[in-house]
Amino acid sequence: MKTRRTWGVLGFLLATSVCLPAAEAADVAPTTATPAPAPDPAAAPGDGSASAVRLKALERNVNDLKEQVFRTRARLNLLKETVLGGVIGASRCVIKHKNEMGATFRLIKVVYALDGVQIMNKVDDTGRLADMPEFDVYNGAIQPGNHTLSVQLVYQGSGFGVFSYLKGYKFKASSSNTFLAADGKATVVTVVGYEKGGLTTNMEDKPAVEFKVNLVAPEGTGSPAAKK
Repeated sequence: MKTRRTWGVLGFLLATSVCLPAAEAADVAPTTATPAPAPDPAAAPGDGSASAVRLKALERNVNDLKEQVFRTRARLNLLKETVLGGVIGASRCVIKHKNEMGATFRLIKVVYALDGVQIMNKVDDTGRLADMPEFDVYNGAIQPGNHTLSVQLVYQGSGFGVFSYLKGYKFKASSSNTFLAADGKATVVTVVGYEKGGLTTNMEDKPAVEFKVNLVAPEGTGSPAAKK
């Protein structure tokens, strides 16, 4: 009887010693972590619109800087001519732009050149330029004699209803005029952008340019001495 119990205990201990290492190995077996899914590039918010806005603002700043450089260069050239001619302060020139176009045309670009020197190059498609009925282009010294003023105007079509198609069109008007800057006088040149023709006139033929030249006293008062 004792012998059977002894063999039974030994068999139980032997079975236990075999099972424990397997159980311990299962407990310490490393677990494989599931990698996190990679982010979907398509889900990332795009910044194309923000980049376009920044690029457009940068272009406007560059155009403004170009205009300032052109006007400064023109003033220096004209000042050099007056110094070499020995007529400092003898003559003055005032150039103004006047917008008399109808609501169908919205001014978006203005380019002026005096004697081949560009004195203004303004581009603005925000509507501010079109909302200005009049603005100065140049106001400074000038050498007495003949001078040529050239202007280029670009308009964006504007309309609503059946005329909304005009928004996709641009219209140009360009012209030049030679005027005489008299000694001891101030020459006021007013450039008028206006709409010519009538209902039967083609849209591309309507934008036009007119030059009005007045000679006044140097201080800018008194009645005009001449008109063209």
